[in-house]
Amino acid sequence: MTKKILHYPRLDTILMIEEAVKKSRNKGKMQIWRSLPKKIMYQTFNLVLSYLESSGKILIRKGKILWIHDPQVMKKLVEYGYSE
Repeated sequence: MTKKILHYPRLDTILMIEEAVKKSRNKGKMQIWRSLPKKIMYQTFNLVLSYLESSGKILIRKGKILWIHDPQVMKKLVEYGYSE
């Protein structure tokens, strides 16, 4: 069964959620959603979290969200010749 998405988030909404997750320090979805400076639909919030998880920026386990993307590590990997 395919879900029909009625509303796609704007870039500023995605960036706002990214920042909130970075600062959240392993909080739950509802805690982060309620702490956002601008209110958004919960379905939109979940869509952005799905995107962040599939892109490897966050990890969702046991209802907690953890920011795992580290640009400094990626920069060092590139400097030492790591490639896909």
